[in-house]
Amino acid sequence: MDDGARVTGSPSSGRQRASRGRRSRRSSYAHFQPGGHGGPAGDPRRPVFTAERGPGAAAADRGGATYAALDLGTNNCRLLIARPTGDGFRVVDAFSRIIRLGEGVSVSGRLGEPAVTRAIEALSVCRDKMRNRGVTRARLIATEACRAASNGDEFQARVRELVGLDLEIIGRETEAALAATGCTPLIDPAARGVLLFDIGGGSSELVRLGPCAPVTRGPPHPQIRSWVSLPVGVVTLAERYGGVAVTRGLFETMVEEVAGQLAAFAAANRDDLDGIHLLGTSGTVTTVAGVHLDLPRYDRRRVDGYWLDDGEIAAVIERLLAMSYEERVASPCIGVERADLVLAGCAILEAIRRAFPCPRLRVADRGLREGMLVEQMRADGAWGGA
Repeated sequence: MDDGARVTGSPSSGRQRASRGRRSRRSSYAHFQPGGHGGPAGDPRRPVFTAERGPGAAAADRGGATYAALDLGTNNCRLLIARPTGDGFRVVDAFSRIIRLGEGVSVSGRLGEPAVTRAIEALSVCRDKMRNRGVTRARLIATEACRAASNGDEFQARVRELVGLDLEIIGRETEAALAATGCTPLIDPAARGVLLFDIGGGSSELVRLGPCAPVTRGPPHPQIRSWVSLPVGVVTLAERYGGVAVTRGLFETMVEEVAGQLAAFAAANRDDLDGIHLLGTSGTVTTVAGVHLDLPRYDRRRVDGYWLDDGEIAAVIERLLAMSYEERVASPCIGVERADLVLAGCAILEAIRRAFPCPRLRVADRGLREGMLVEQMRADGAWGGA
């Protein structure tokens, strides 16, 4: 569901920066504050690996019950490995790589061979990390690209054969619930509720949440009132309209398309927005926050949980619209791998803001993976109970 990380510069310098970014992200992810509860926690009988353990397994990390959450999205392959702590969990390893698995699916209806190859390579890295960390339970999901592609099941079988990972292609309701689970800690406790949105590569989910019920230990449970999944994300929208040269007129056309898809959900949920705030999880909103803060390089510690008001968001979107493609590539919080997607993401964000005119937005650099970790740990009684 995530619509991408930020990498800048030439391909070689981009890889170096991406590597440095992954190292720093592991440390900045060190502790997760309480989350919530959403869809099914996954079948504990599902194998973590279907392949034999490789050489060097004897030297692998063995630090107690260790959980993994892998999110294979339309644009990004992301992994978190964590262990439970007092009221949350501590991340011990992480991985993120832009693979554009859904590239061309909106036109051809199929996952292309170059995209499949990129995904297989990234998933192999994830498998090795899980082995080396001694993962005892994992949930490995695939989202919109695999749902929409006619060869999604074929890809799933190929991953099982070549990589030894058993991917679960989840439905949209489960995706929305997991996003809510992962983002619950960022709900303002004084708010009457939240409109959570997750702008993905191939789909975008919106969830209306009520205030969280108190819990004795561990993450709180989100109170889902309603939800919707729109079959549009940054990759599909950019492929349809183009993402390199985006005029204001083209931007408005994208906003109008998303607004049309959003209309029924908005009509049913935008009454009585007093005391409600927006909560956004995606590369789009983290990019907007990073640009607003003029960060010299992306820093999750400064972005995750950051509050933006309506005027600040509008100013960043205007700033991005005024940039050339080359200027977006040069931006440290956008980079070459997101420069053609960021305005499509902003168009989805703008449609949501117009449908739900809340004065405040909280930015989340967290989501599906955190939700999966919370659900697995809760099912195992990590915070008491079952």
